[in-house]
This record gives sequence, structure tokens and C-alpha cells, in this order.
Amino acid sequence: METVPDGRSWGVLPEGLAEAIRGTAADIADVLREATDTGLPVPRSTWTVGEAAAHLAQANELMAAIAAGHARTHGDGTPQSLAAANEVVLAAFDERGAGPLAEMITERADAFLAAIEERAPEEVLDTPLGPMGPAVLGSYLLTHMLGHGYDLALALGRPHMLDRARVELTLPFMITAMPRVVDPTAVDGLTARFAVRLWGGARFGVTVADSAVRATAEPPARPDCTILTEPVAFLLLGLGRTDPWGVIATGRALSWGRKPWLGPRFPRLFTAP
Repeated sequence: METVPDGRSWGVLPEGLAEAIRGTAADIADVLREATDTGLPVPRSTWTVGEAAAHLAQANELMAAIAAGHARTHGDGTPQSLAAANEVVLAAFDERGAGPLAEMITERADAFLAAIEERAPEEVLDTPLGPMGPAVLGSYLLTHMLGHGYDLALALGRPHMLDRARVELTLPFMITAMPRVVDPTAVDGLTARFAVRLWGGARFGVTVADSAVRATAEPPARPDCTILTEPVAFLLLGLGRTDPWGVIATGRALSWGRKPWLGPRFPRLFTAP
């Protein structure tokens, strides 16, 4: 547990993550409470607003259970199995009301935060995307809420809740998950070193070789391609919510280096979970 100069401490989660989880859940609930029709379609999805919100409520409950140390099975770790498991669980849960789901989302986010503080920082927890420590699991929860919260805001014509600070807190999960959601066809025959930098200073590295991906908190010393991107655009690309060419055309992503043409290809190396 880390102690800061004013005497406060923040347990197993990095500084700002608990506040981001709680704030994102509250922002999603605010969006939902103004919904008059949860049957509206969600863009780029087969779900309605009510189904997406129900999924979020269920996912937050799943994350809270994992944080509490309970073993829960949800797919086999592949994006395809996660999607199938989501549909099975969603079909067995019939709540689609905006108000009740808003309350579930916030209450279960709070339950996660209470449970995760009982874990040791070095503890390993089994999650739908493989083993993770508590800090990475918290980043996973935030990432998941931001992705679906964005969908709900877009469907309901409300401002989304993504910003640079929240996106930077998703990086521990994104770095952990990237090797687990690789598209085998996209990386077949590719050898490349990427340095990815977000506006504002956050950065990480990705190396592709022998049909596998390795992601690290620090970029490689001699990258083949350096990508600089606006943080919100980065997360939307990573979660499959937007198209690379649209981001490039509006100046929110640039690439350079020995192989700058790999920049637009980078998001296609992964299948969003």
C-alpha cells in the first residue's frame, strides 16, 4: 500500500484508477437514466441499448466476483468464446430497464472496488482473458466500461466519458491483453517492432515475430514504426469502435520510421475482445 505526502494511501490499485472506475460507472448511469427507449440499436453492434446496459451490469458483477476471489468461468479466453458466453448469459437475464440497470452498474463497480482492496498486490486472479494481478484487473474493468459506455452514449446522443486520463489507466490491461487477442492471419509472416505513443506522454512497445506478439511497457530501442495517436482515438481503435483511416484522415494518428506504412495496419493485428 502506497502512502502519499498528505498521509492518504491507495491500496492495490494505481493512483486514480479507483476514482476512474467509480466516475465512469456514474457517467454511464447518468447517460442511461435519461434514456426513454432502451430498444434503440447500438451503432456497430447487434445489441440494443438495453442489451448493452444489461451486459455491462452482468460484466461488473462478474468482475466483482473475481475480485472477491470466486472462480468464475466465462469463455476460454478467445474473443470468439467471450462473445458466445456473453450471449448465453445475456439471454438468461431479462432486465432491460434503464433505471435498474444504471443502479446495478454503479453498485457492482463499487462492489468490485471494495473486494479488490482485500487482495494482495501480487495476487494472481483468473479472468476471462487469463491470469491478472489486481491492478491489471482494475484496468480491465475500466477498459470494458469505457468501451460499452461509449457505445451507449453514441446510441443515445450523449457526450461520451472517455478522456486522456482514463485512457492512460487502460494501458496496463491493453498491454496484457494484446498478445491474447492477436489475429493469427494478420500477424502471419510479419516481423516488426512498434513504438506506440499517446498524446500527453504515455507509451508502450509491441514486437511481432514468428506469428506471436509481445507487448511491453517500454517501446523498443529501434522501432520499425512509431505511432503517435490521440488517446481517445487510440482506445476506440483498440476496441474496434472506429476505423484507422478515419483517425488518420483527421490527424489523430501519425506514423513514421523505417516502415511507416505499418501504422494503419497495427490495429488490424488484433481482434477486439
